[in-house]
Amino acid sequence: MIESKYLQDNVQNIQRLLTIPGLREFETRNLAKLLRLSKIREYGDGECIIKEGDNDPWLYFLLAGSLIIKKRGVEIGRLTDVGEIFGEMRVIDSQTRSASVYAVGKTVCLGVDMSAKGRLLKADAREEKLDFLLLLYRIFSEYMSIRLRATNDELMKAKMMVEELKSIRR
Repeated sequence: MIESKYLQDNVQNIQRLLTIPGLREFETRNLAKLLRLSKIREYGDGECIIKEGDNDPWLYFLLAGSLIIKKRGVEIGRLTDVGEIFGEMRVIDSQTRSASVYAVGKTVCLGVDMSAKGRLLKADAREEKLDFLLLLYRIFSEYMSIRLRATNDELMKAKMMVEELKSIRR
């Protein structure tokens, strides 16, 4: 992995963040806060970004490349769209990582160090902190809803296939 220093909250970096679909709803002041918690991380093909069972505090936005998600070594999904969020479940529920994530080809991510949020937001008003965190969690919720719907569709397909196989056996 190649990693940048924490990013600066300058106009150029904020404009770059506004091109990421998941971050377009952020106000400039909130993007500045996000930048102060963020690093650019570049991974090579097959490199592990998140390891199942770990406790790391990072949340990611996919900037370039694609990802494979594996649970107990079995592929359960792929992420290919710029701006997709991953690693959010750990941030929300504080449990260990539920799956591993691997780079496919050269992959670039915006990594957000959620363990630093208390330290970097101390100077901000309490209401501003809450606005920032609420917006972040709303974005998490939207992505999780999309993924849950896709999982429901896959579950229905699997159940229909099982029923079809049962009827053939009879």
